[in-house]
Amino acid sequence: MTRTLWDSTVGKKTIMAVTGLIMLGYLVAHMVGNLKIFFGPGEFDGYAHWLRTMGEPILHYEWALWIVRVGLVAAVVLHGVSAYQLSRRDIRARPAKYVHKRRRASYATRTMRWGGIILALFIVWHILDLTTGTVHTSFEAGHPYQNVIDTFSTWYGNVIYIVAVLAMGLHVQHGFWSAAQTLGVGNATRDRVLKTLANTLAAFLTLGFISVPVAVMTGVVS
Repeated sequence: MTRTLWDSTVGKKTIMAVTGLIMLGYLVAHMVGNLKIFFGPGEFDGYAHWLRTMGEPILHYEWALWIVRVGLVAAVVLHGVSAYQLSRRDIRARPAKYVHKRRRASYATRTMRWGGIILALFIVWHILDLTTGTVHTSFEAGHPYQNVIDTFSTWYGNVIYIVAVLAMGLHVQHGFWSAAQTLGVGNATRDRVLKTLANTLAAFLTLGFISVPVAVMTGVVS
């Protein structure tokens, strides 16, 4: 049963839809957490500390956070592998290019693959920058507020982050709609509502994430 699900095109699309929704839920929670930076270092650093102690005393320090991380890594890997394999199947099914090119798809649809690659590369950079501090020259463990300020005080930190967030917005806009169709939620009466919800989610996340580097650049947060 599991192998049939994984091997079939419908199964891979279902896996992409479910893992996409899992990652969407994480993005919403992550964005809300990021907005705590507007309440000062005490609030933001306290939130970062809570992430490491949530689940105590039942769970040990950082156990819950690592459970979330492992779950997210699994979702990202399954999502990415399914997308790649579906893409290869699509190419094999249409080895010859169309004589007349059609561009009926939206910009978000046409850039889903590149958007996914951009986001995958950004995730690696983001972890090395603000989690491990590997590429962050002034990284201080236990001081997430200052680390964020330092990152968005550089032109390249802002460019990388904003480009990735814009790619994420397009990815969410089309991905949410695709997931709804794959899971059979969409129909003639719900399509307009689903499209509006997809656009709203994409705009909400994009503006929410971008507000942090913009606030640092403009001195609202310092």
